[in-house]
Amino acid sequence: METKEKHMDLNNRFLEEAVFAIADGYCSINLTKNLIPGVMHQVVDGVNYDLNKQLGMPENSSFTEIVAQWALTIPEEGRKDFLDVLDRESLLARYQNGERHISFTYWTRTATYEPMLAEDHLAMFEDEKTGDILGVNYVLDRTEQYRLKQYKTQLEQKTQKLEALLEVEKVYNTKLYLDALTGAYNRRYYEEVVHDFTGPSGVALMDLDDFKIYNDTYGHQAGDRALETAAKAVRACIRTGDMFIRYGGDEFLLVLVGIPSHFFQAKLDQVREKVYHASVPGYAHIQLSMSIGGAMQTLAEPMEAVVCRADRLMYQAKRHKNKAIVEGSEEEQSLAHGGTSGHEHQKILIVDDSQLNRELLAVILNGDYEIMEAENGQEGLRILYENQKQIALILLDINMPKLDGFGVLKAMNANHIIEDIPVIMISSDDSEVVIRESYELGASDYVNRPFDARIVYRRVANTIKLYEKQRRLVQLVSRQIRKQEHNTSMLVGVLSQIVEFRNGESGSHVRNIRRITELLLNHLTTITDKYKLTPEEKEYIPLASALHDIGKIAVDEKILNKPGRLTKEEFEIMKTHSMMGAEMLQKLENFEKEPLLQTAYEIARWHHERWDGSGYPDGLKEDKIPISAQLVSMADVYDALTSERCYKQAFSHETAIAMIKNGECGAFNPLLIQCLTQVEEELKGKSRK
Repeated sequence: METKEKHMDLNNRFLEEAVFAIADGYCSINLTKNLIPGVMHQVVDGVNYDLNKQLGMPENSSFTEIVAQWALTIPEEGRKDFLDVLDRESLLARYQNGERHISFTYWTRTATYEPMLAEDHLAMFEDEKTGDILGVNYVLDRTEQYRLKQYKTQLEQKTQKLEALLEVEKVYNTKLYLDALTGAYNRRYYEEVVHDFTGPSGVALMDLDDFKIYNDTYGHQAGDRALETAAKAVRACIRTGDMFIRYGGDEFLLVLVGIPSHFFQAKLDQVREKVYHASVPGYAHIQLSMSIGGAMQTLAEPMEAVVCRADRLMYQAKRHKNKAIVEGSEEEQSLAHGGTSGHEHQKILIVDDSQLNRELLAVILNGDYEIMEAENGQEGLRILYENQKQIALILLDINMPKLDGFGVLKAMNANHIIEDIPVIMISSDDSEVVIRESYELGASDYVNRPFDARIVYRRVANTIKLYEKQRRLVQLVSRQIRKQEHNTSMLVGVLSQIVEFRNGESGSHVRNIRRITELLLNHLTTITDKYKLTPEEKEYIPLASALHDIGKIAVDEKILNKPGRLTKEEFEIMKTHSMMGAEMLQKLENFEKEPLLQTAYEIARWHHERWDGSGYPDGLKEDKIPISAQLVSMADVYDALTSERCYKQAFSHETAIAMIKNGECGAFNPLLIQCLTQVEEELKGKSRK
C-alpha cells in the first residue's frame, strides 16, 4: 500500500513538472471536496506567479470561490460562459457521463495585467486512494497565435483589396490607353509608355490616304468606318506583343518589337496590302490605302528620333499613295538621289522673263520636281498647251514682254485650263489692285519678292497636294455618281420589267421607249430652246420613261392581256392606269421632292394626253402637257405601232410614221412630229437592232 501511494505521488510530481514545462498557468483541483490544494500558478515571461496572492485568496481555497474570483478578470460578455463551463456540479456530471478532458477559450488577463487569450484544459481523473474526482487545470496563452491569425486575416484581406485595386487599375489603364474608335492604343499611351521604349524594333508611321476626302464627301460616319476598317486590317497582320497606336487623326504608329530588319519591308507591304483589300462596311465604293514610312530602331536609340525618320519617309510615300518606304531600301535611296521610284517627277512650269529668277526657283524645286521654263507668257502658253496633262503647277510672273501674266491667266480661263492646273503668281508688285486681279483671274496663291525659299517650296507643295486631293475628290464623287446612276437605272429597269411581265409584253418595250425618247429629246433641243431643259432634266426624262406604265400593276391581267378589242367598260378600267401610276409615285413621300420622281410622276400621269386635249386623264392641251410626257407619249405610240402585241401584228416603220402624221393615233406637238420625221433613219436603225 505504501509503495502504491509513493507511486501516485511520484506521478503527480512528474505531471506537475510536465505541466509547468508546457503551460502558462496551472493548478490542481479536488472537485469532490471543492478544493484547490496549494496555489494556482501562472508563468509570464518565464516567471512563476502565485495567482492566489493576486486574487487575495489563501492557499487551499474553495474551487468555487476561486472560479468566481477569477471570473472577475474576464470581460463581462464572456464571464457567464466561463462560469457555466467551470461550474463544479456540471463538471462532476460530465465526469460521470464519461468526459475526461474539457477545453475552452476565453479572454482574461495575465499576472502582469496584460490581455491574454487563454486556452483552458481540464483533465479529470479519480484518485485511486481516496476515490475523489481530481483535476489538473492548465492554461495555454494563445494571445500571440490569435494576433498572428488576426494579422494574417488582415493581411489576406488587404492583399485581396490590393489585388482588386490592381485589377481596377489595369482595367482603368486599358481604357485610359485605348482609342475608343479603333481599339488601337492612343497618343497618351505613346507619350507615357512607348516614348521611352528602346529597340531593337521596327517603327512605322502610317497615314490613311484621302481620309479628309472621305470625311468631307460622305460624312464623319464614313470616316470613322474607314479608320475602324484600316485598324482592324493592321491588327490582323501583327503579333500580340507589337504596339499599334493611333498617333493622330488619320495617322497610326506601329512598333514591331524585335523584328529582323530583313523582314521589315515585307511586313509593311503585307499591312499595306491588307488595308488596300479591306472593304469598308456600308461604303463599298471607298478604296482604302495607306502611305507608310518605316525605320529600324537600334538598341539604345530614343523612340522620338526613329519616329521622326519614319515620318519623313511616310511623306515621301504619300506623294505616290499606297506605298511603304523603309529606310535604307533601294526605293528610299532612289528617292534620296532624285530617282523617280517608278513614278515620273511632277512638272512645274516657271514663266518669268528674268533668267536669274527662273534659276533661283529651279534651285529651290529641282530636287523634287521636273522644271520647265519659259521667258515670256507667249512661250509659256505654248509649253502649257503641249504638256497640259503633265504640268502640275505654274509659277507665273506678271510683268513680261509679248504676253504678261494676266494675259496668260485670261487664256487659261478661256480654255478652262485654270480649273485643272494651279497658278502661283510671283511678283515684286505688292499693290492691292494687282493682287486682287490675280485672284479674280483664278490664281491659287500670290508670293511677293523677295521671298523665303522654304516658304515658296512649302506653298508649291501644299498647292499641288491640294489640287491632287481635289482631283481625287472629283474622281471619287464621279465614281459614286456613276454607281448611283447605275443602281437607279437598274432598279427602274427591274421595276419596269415586272410591269411588262405582268402586261404580257416582250420585255423590249421599256428599252425601246427610253431609246426613242432620248433620240427625240436630243433632236428637239437642237432645233429649239423653247423648253429650256437643264442637263439634269435631259438625263431624267429618258430614265423616268421606264415607269410610264407602272400603274398597269393595278389593272386586271385579263384586261391587260386580252387578245381582242376591249369593251367600253374594259377600256375605262385600262385608262385608270395613268392615275394609278401617278398615285403610286406620289405616295413615295421620302422622295417627293426628288427631280427624278417628279419627272416620273409627270410621265406616268400625262403620257396619254394629246395636243388637242382629247387625251386622258385630265384633258390637257398643247404645252399644258409637260414636255417629258409629250416625248414619252410619242415614243410609246411609235413603239406600240411597230411592235407585235397580243391583239395585233406589227406595222412597218413607214406605216407607223404615216399614221402618227395623219393623226390616227391622236394629235401630237408639231415640233415633235418634225423631230420624228427628221430622225427616221436613226429610228429605222434602232428598229433593226
